Amino acid sequence: MESTDIPKITTLNDLIRELYRAFESEHLDVEYVTNLLKAYKSNPKEWKKYAVFDPFRYTRNLVDKGNDKFNLMMLCWGESCGSSIHDHSNAQCFVKIMDGQLKESLYDWPENPEDETQPLRLRTANVYGRDEVTHINDSIGIHRMENPSHVDPCVSMHLYYPPFQSCKIFDERTGHQTESKVTFYTEFGKRTPFTVKH
Repeated sequence: MESTDIPKITTLNDLIRELYRAFESEHLDVEYVTNLLKAYKSNPKEWKKYAVFDPFRYTRNLVDKGNDKFNLMMLCWGESCGSSIHDHSNAQCFVKIMDGQLKESLYDWPENPEDETQPLRLRTANVYGRDEVTHINDSIGIHRMENPSHVDPCVSMHLYYPPFQSCKIFDERTGHQTESKVTFYTEFGKRTPFTVKH
């Protein structure tokens, strides 16, 4: 399908149906997927059931498993809440803002991963508003996402292709990296079981 042939998308279900079609092929058209996400205009009535907040951290809420080819989720960011600097485990990451604003700080990869005395280099920072879409993968760099507002929450929709269970997180001052497991706060609108770590 050509990047210009974007079908009419009026509901979240329309978007999910077209994403399934887009990921049927082994070839990924980044521009086409980006345009699909842009074509859907955020409607809180449709996604509110997936937008579950935690007062102490941002949450990852699974919306659809995409036949195990992709994960679609809503991330909920309380006031001034942010992620660690992280990579995407060789996956493509698309982000669409559903409500509020989200700031992306893009960093270069550490020049020498063995030398953990070098701070990461910030390349650029951008703030995205409602219905805007951005895309990143590991060849572009690593990033941190945060809600820049002290008074308003933010909800963003993220699409990862392929899905991944862990990623690397980085210390901004030293470049030190550690492996971090990624989990869902809710799946399909229901709270995931809380497990105690031993």
